[in-house]
Amino acid sequence: MRDAVVAEYRKLVTTRMWWVLLLALAAYLAFIGVALAFSIVVAAENEEGDLMLSGVDAAASIYGLTNAIGYVFPLVIGSLAMTTEFRHQTITQSLLVEPRRGVFLGAKLLATLPLGLLYGVVATAAVVLASAPVLAVLGDGAFLTEPDIIEVLLLSVVVTALWAMIGVAFGSVLTNQVAAIVVILAFTQFVEPIARVALGAFDALDGVAKFLPGAAADGLIGASFLGSMDGGSADLLPRWAALLVMLAYAGILAGVGRFTTLRRDIG
Repeated sequence: MRDAVVAEYRKLVTTRMWWVLLLALAAYLAFIGVALAFSIVVAAENEEGDLMLSGVDAAASIYGLTNAIGYVFPLVIGSLAMTTEFRHQTITQSLLVEPRRGVFLGAKLLATLPLGLLYGVVATAAVVLASAPVLAVLGDGAFLTEPDIIEVLLLSVVVTALWAMIGVAFGSVLTNQVAAIVVILAFTQFVEPIARVALGAFDALDGVAKFLPGAAADGLIGASFLGSMDGGSADLLPRWAALLVMLAYAGILAGVGRFTTLRRDIG
């Protein structure tokens, strides 16, 4: 198993895509973080808007952007770890080297963890470095020494790594690379945000929204920018339940991939 994990990790880091996406993630989150920090500060000064954030809540929501907006990047890099094998027809050679398909998929999942953690560290640092000075100088403070904020920052890194694993599992189900990326972009940027707001508008369905993958990740982090916008920032799963939900998404998708895609003859 160790050799399989090392081999899969080398496959990931010997291409340029991982660091191109990493740079894009850092630049994107830095821009969104500083823009959001300025908007919150201006809203607080003008006392405008129905959903004004301040203090620790504002800082937590901004630092939580690593998940709220940035989770598309680890999902994509995780999916590429699997779909690239099928796009470039290297899956046959990979399975000749490691014919145990469960081990092969497990190695893919584990090999993505270090890269996911790196994405989490870089993404969180980008948000903090861009937004914390604005909050400290113009707002109520950056609150970087607050225990709740430290938890948000650390768990943002963990959540990013879990997203990368979910990306691998999803790629094992939908192996067409273009289709996988389109589905990930559509789901993260449109489907889930709209679904969370729509479900939250109905009391009978509000509890369902907690179990959507992005909402579960917010619950694990303990902060939700989207939730703060629709008034549901406190209506998140407890951290232990949120962790189980995210692991369930990864496990179910990996199980489906193992007994569909990787069960078929590949040649």
